[in-house]
Amino acid sequence: MENFRKVRTSEEESPLPFPDLPPDVVEMKVKEGSKIRNLMNFAMAQMELKGSRQIVFSGCGRAVTKTITCVEIMKRKLGGLHQVTKVRYKTLLEVWENQDPLPGGPAQNLTVHKNVPSICILLSRDPLDPNQTGYQPPEPRQGLGTQLGEAGEDTSSSSTATGLKRPLPHPREEMLTKKLQVQVPDSPRGSASTDRQPDHHH
Repeated sequence: MENFRKVRTSEEESPLPFPDLPPDVVEMKVKEGSKIRNLMNFAMAQMELKGSRQIVFSGCGRAVTKTITCVEIMKRKLGGLHQVTKVRYKTLLEVWENQDPLPGGPAQNLTVHKNVPSICILLSRDPLDPNQTGYQPPEPRQGLGTQLGEAGEDTSSSSTATGLKRPLPHPREEMLTKKLQVQVPDSPRGSASTDRQPDHHH
């Protein structure tokens, strides 16, 4: 293969694996070299300026993790999004060209079929069918909690203050037990004594 150079990679076109999508739904095709900032600027504009109700992020191979990152940022920025995740395999066609063809030798080009994992994530402002596989409900919004807390601020702040005073000893006790647990396995090597020394200075 050393004489061959990859000249082209193409994905097989496959329909999005979600039923009932609007025909004009935007699909963000995340590539390995895509910049997340650019993807997010475009996706946010679709959802906020153009008022899209749904958007799809898709990526395959090494772009899968980047696809998931984009979705998590989107969910954090917009909030209240329903999500359906579908994982499947896609076939990539790689065309390799022979750089050093022998006269009367084999074909100039090789086509390699590669199966790579592919992820498609649908984000929707509108509720989706919770029974379909890969469904995730919207995460509870933190903003709502603070708004509710403002009305009964006095009661909540005083209760948290008293609540904090009581549990304080527990973390310290936990730390002590954790320290002991750490020292026990070390004791045969004699390092437990050195570990304990700094404690005497306090």
